[in-house]
Amino acid sequence: MRPLNFLSILVAAIFSAGCAGYHLGPVNNQVAGEKSVEVLPFNNQTFQPRLGDAVTQALRERLQVDATYHLATSGSADVVVSGVITRYDRKAIAFLNTDVATPESYRVRIVAHVTARERDTGKTLLDKDVDGYALVQVGTDLVSAERQTAPLLAEDLARNIAELLTEGTW
Repeated sequence: MRPLNFLSILVAAIFSAGCAGYHLGPVNNQVAGEKSVEVLPFNNQTFQPRLGDAVTQALRERLQVDATYHLATSGSADVVVSGVITRYDRKAIAFLNTDVATPESYRVRIVAHVTARERDTGKTLLDKDVDGYALVQVGTDLVSAERQTAPLLAEDLARNIAELLTEGTW
C-alpha cells in the first residue's frame, strides 16, 4: 500500500471514530417536538423580588431554543412543569485587598423544587430540587449588583431544569 493511501485511510478512520458517539437530535429517543410542555409560573418563597417571573421566562425561552419539546402556552400540553423557588443565598468568595472583612464578590445560589407531570395520567416525571449559580461582583451597591445578576441566575437554573427535562427518559 502506498504511504499516501495508508495515511488518508488512517485519517478517515480517526475522524469517523471520533463521531461514532454523536447523536443528532434529542438524546432520550424522542422525536423533536413530538411532546409538548407547559411551564406554569414559578412560585417565589424567598425575599428576593421577581425571581419567579425571571425563572419562568428563562425556562420557557430555554425550552423553545432547545426544541426537544414543543412549548405549549394553553392547557393542552402533554407535560406540565411547575416549580417553587425555595432558597436564595449568597456566599462571599473574594474580599477586598484593603479590608479582609468586606466581600468583593459573591456566589449566589437559587434552589427550586421542580415537578413535571403528565397531564393525562398524572404520572410524576420529575420531582426534585434543582439549583443554579451566578457570580456577583459588588461595586458600590450590593442590591443593584444582585438585581443585575438575577437574569443570569434564572438562566442557569433554567438551563439545569431544561437539561433534566430534555435528557430524561419519559
